[in-house]
Amino acid sequence: MPQVTDWSIPGSDNQPILGNTHTPNAGPDAAIGVMLICHGFKGYKDYGFFPHLAEAASAAGLIAHRFNFSHSGMTNNIDTFERPELFEQDTWRKQADDLKAVITAVQTGTLPGQHQPLTIFGHSRGGVSTLLTAGDLGPGAGTGVREKLAAVITAASPSACSRLDPDQIEMLKRVGRMPSPSSRTGQTLYVGRQWLDKIDEDPTWHDPCRAIAAIQCPVMLIHGTDDTTVPVSEFQDLLTAKPDARHLIIDGAGHTFNAPNPLPLNQTPPIETQQMIDAACGFAVECCTK
Repeated sequence: MPQVTDWSIPGSDNQPILGNTHTPNAGPDAAIGVMLICHGFKGYKDYGFFPHLAEAASAAGLIAHRFNFSHSGMTNNIDTFERPELFEQDTWRKQADDLKAVITAVQTGTLPGQHQPLTIFGHSRGGVSTLLTAGDLGPGAGTGVREKLAAVITAASPSACSRLDPDQIEMLKRVGRMPSPSSRTGQTLYVGRQWLDKIDEDPTWHDPCRAIAAIQCPVMLIHGTDDTTVPVSEFQDLLTAKPDARHLIIDGAGHTFNAPNPLPLNQTPPIETQQMIDAACGFAVECCTK
């Protein structure tokens, strides 16, 4: 079995980014690349298929880092959102800053994988964060961040940063927060007004279609035909913006590719989940070994 270790690094607003690293059996020096795994809205590093994806990536020779965004509200206590106040303060910029902090930690040797080709995987909202971040990492990015990534992979990613209707926007601006209940924990979480304010301040940066068009490394888009959370039309929007992206539609797959939560490592994933994992890992290995 691959080795799994815990870690924590400072993220946006100096809040901790908590992560787990899955290292191939042969050790980090024998790895062929690195995969960073980004969760979605109300997700976390231990959610659903993420541990399975990390295990599959490490079995394929990649060092896999899965982590909680600093303002996800989640800690290592997965039964609840222990930091709901952080959840309310989250913005797309903070998520991008977190992802850049993880990339920098890899590139500087704080986390395993220094000098290895780097791939980023993002699910749902994590896909948008991945695109926005990768769109910033062209030549001249500097600051210890690799100037060109080996690959970017999204699964069930939206094509817009805001999908609020006019009534929701009006309430968020008027009240300053908008309730967003968690069906998993029963908590009433809140989206804070600054999330919307940051989008209004810089709508161009907050455009995943603009970002994906700027990415210079290979890109893969994965989606399910039965995704009722993010419709296939948004997958098509991203593909239109990046026509040369590798793309895969998985028949019968919903938003989580039919993976339940939790999905223990000793449990066989659904066929659709395994199809997504195999496609993501295969593309990452291909791009890291070119």
